[in-house]
Amino acid sequence: MGRGKLRIYLGAAPGVGKTYAMLSEAHRRVERGTDCVVAFVEHHGRPRTEVMLHGVEQVPRVELGYRGAVFSEMDVGAVLARRPAVALVDELAHTNVPGSRNAKRWQDVEELLAAGIDVISTVNIQHLESLGDVVESITGVRQRETVPDEVVRRADQIELVDMSPQALRRRMAHGNIYQSDKVDAALSNYFRPGNLTALRELALLWVADRVDEYLKEYRSEHRVSRIWGSRERIVVGLTGGPEGRTLIRRAARLAEKGAGGEVLAVYISRSDGLTAASPKELTVQRTLVEDLGGTYHQVVGDDVSTAILEFARGVNATQIVLGVSRRKAWQYVFGPGVSATVARESGPDLDVHLVTHDEMGKGRGLPGAHGGRLGRTRVVRGWLVGILGPVLLTLLLDLAAPEVGLANDMLLFLTLTVGAALLGGLWPALASAVFGSLLLNWFFTPPLHHFSIADPENIVAIVIFVGVAVAVASVVDLAARRTHQAARLRAESEILSFLAGSVLRGETSLDALLDRVRETFAMESVALLEREDEVAPWTCAGSVGPAPVCRPEDAQVDMPVGDDMALALSGRVLPAEDRRVLAAFAAQAAVVLDRQRLQEEADRAHTLAEGNRIRTALLAAVSHDLRTPLAGIKAAVSSLRSDDVAWSEEDVAELLAAIEEGADRLDNLVGNLLDMSRLQTGTVQPLIRAIDLEEVVPMALGGLPDPEASVLLDIPQRLPMVSVDKGLLERAVANVVENAVKYSPAAARVLVAASAMADRVEIRVVDRGPGVPDEAKDRIFEPFQRYGDVPRGAGVGLGLAVARGFTEAIGGTLTAEDTPGGGLTMVLSLRCVPGRAAPDA
Repeated sequence: MGRGKLRIYLGAAPGVGKTYAMLSEAHRRVERGTDCVVAFVEHHGRPRTEVMLHGVEQVPRVELGYRGAVFSEMDVGAVLARRPAVALVDELAHTNVPGSRNAKRWQDVEELLAAGIDVISTVNIQHLESLGDVVESITGVRQRETVPDEVVRRADQIELVDMSPQALRRRMAHGNIYQSDKVDAALSNYFRPGNLTALRELALLWVADRVDEYLKEYRSEHRVSRIWGSRERIVVGLTGGPEGRTLIRRAARLAEKGAGGEVLAVYISRSDGLTAASPKELTVQRTLVEDLGGTYHQVVGDDVSTAILEFARGVNATQIVLGVSRRKAWQYVFGPGVSATVARESGPDLDVHLVTHDEMGKGRGLPGAHGGRLGRTRVVRGWLVGILGPVLLTLLLDLAAPEVGLANDMLLFLTLTVGAALLGGLWPALASAVFGSLLLNWFFTPPLHHFSIADPENIVAIVIFVGVAVAVASVVDLAARRTHQAARLRAESEILSFLAGSVLRGETSLDALLDRVRETFAMESVALLEREDEVAPWTCAGSVGPAPVCRPEDAQVDMPVGDDMALALSGRVLPAEDRRVLAAFAAQAAVVLDRQRLQEEADRAHTLAEGNRIRTALLAAVSHDLRTPLAGIKAAVSSLRSDDVAWSEEDVAELLAAIEEGADRLDNLVGNLLDMSRLQTGTVQPLIRAIDLEEVVPMALGGLPDPEASVLLDIPQRLPMVSVDKGLLERAVANVVENAVKYSPAAARVLVAASAMADRVEIRVVDRGPGVPDEAKDRIFEPFQRYGDVPRGAGVGLGLAVARGFTEAIGGTLTAEDTPGGGLTMVLSLRCVPGRAAPDA
């Protein structure tokens, strides 16, 4: 009996149609004569899903009691006894009631599969164990019921049930998913368009990765080496030269022409670690390819052409982009070059693009520096070993072991030559080889104490000794210098990578950058100096460390940046090869300084523009909106004081009411203007403390004419406390509710509801008014902005601006959303008190 097969319908969210698709598949199999049963399917009261259950045999469930309630679960034993060919098991991530056969439903499914029963199941992307944290960060809800990713990945078939967020929200609004009393809350919380879009992207990416795995497994199992162009994958061959940027951009343009194109940049490094590439340039190119959405790879291989082709076929690439060779014409006598070789051996399944560039034909130049610094101490030790070592060895052999033999003598002298190469490099080793050969000739080669050799065999031995010594010294010296050079280049690449990363992250702290320079080069102080022109005095734009210099001439090291800026370092003199990295730091410091100043100028310009706009709008408001209530008050007072008319008591009361209404309106307008002024000048100082929303929200409704008739409150008692300023929050809520009541129809009540989401508490003010289009949702929070046909005398357009300002001052946010079915919903999000998070949803 073999293991059963598992088929999973995967969805991005509840309601996309997983269960319906599973039941449709069951009906198709039943019509084909397959023995198919429903082991467990939950229709959740959805009529269309419930209808699909008819016509498919259902295995009775088992009833289990838990904490005074009765729950129904899948009867695994009954399904095993029935032994159908296919069993339908809904909600794979479900947690069974304590006392069940298994703790999790996926464990029930594993038992059915082990018994040889095929299973069709469903699961949502948010229930995958590896995505729990991601889903929580998106939706604010922690999923307690999860299934291990490996269980889903082992499925024989995974089918994505997809639906756009807009269509899913329409299904929700029509009552096809939840009951009508839960629709508004669901649409306003979990089923927001942003949440659904993010979950849908997670599902699509997860399934795409799984499809890629299936393809790789199939190609591996069937030993398919030929490239399948399932989608465009473009490999860019990099040499570390400046032409790489041109190649990357050309490959990115090629990828854009095909849907789902992917760019993979690859650099082939030699297995011995020696390279002619510039680490700085490779870092720049890596950043460029990642910015363009591609990936960077480094592969070891001595045959560059073969390595590129193997890499391309390994990633199932469809195109290769290479640059025309930089070699000069005479260098082609040594071979056709990498580009031509790759094009010749690529075969019919790989397109090779040879891209011309500015560097072609200019030659490759020398492979890096000609040497590395070994340090003065090491060089001195190398010379001592190379010169004094042979002398001491000669005395030792002549006095203590004169009969060792010429061959052994040569090996001992060769050992000293190798030691000199390891310590001091090539020249001490060469000196040791020449001096050692002379000592061998004088003291150990007959005739002794003469620079002549009687036996021709000894002549050959001395020559071989010199040749081997020189060869060994050269190899050892080259290896030592390359090791030092590799370590240095690695350090440089790490520093340059840090600088590139700081640029990408937009870091703007000049002091932090200068402090990094001081630590990197072990300096006492670092200063960035600038001047207005060549004759102007130097000024310090930024410095770290004690006693920074005031002029570049006073520093041990200065690195100019243009004509009017310099980076000055004090502490020690730097070697010449360190200036390349220092130049990168200096350029970055200049960029950071410019960025800081531009940001400051932008902030000042924004402040001035905002101030001008506020003043202009204030004049307009004073000239019109404030004059309206004043005119009404003056007219009423003048009428009362008139002796020409005898006013009745009703008329007097009406005039006094008009005066009071105008005064209240005027007081409200002046209050909003003063609040806006406080926000603009930054004088709002919130007093943050822990409060309960029940202390604030009812108080905020006190300014309404008839709160009970116009507002419906829904503030749960178990809400966590929030960290806010009570007065500012009350004013913000009052302004938002007042605005909602103003725009709502007379017969409709404004809903003010609160709910907990992760570490936040949301107050939602829902009206059924005309709503606001998406392009105007941010504009309504700007000062002196009013939307729609509200009467001019109703305010100056500061209520929502003041509400958002106060909300942000206490660490919250205020945003606008569409109300399902028409209208506008204001969402005021506040922070919970630390340690008093919301109860689990």
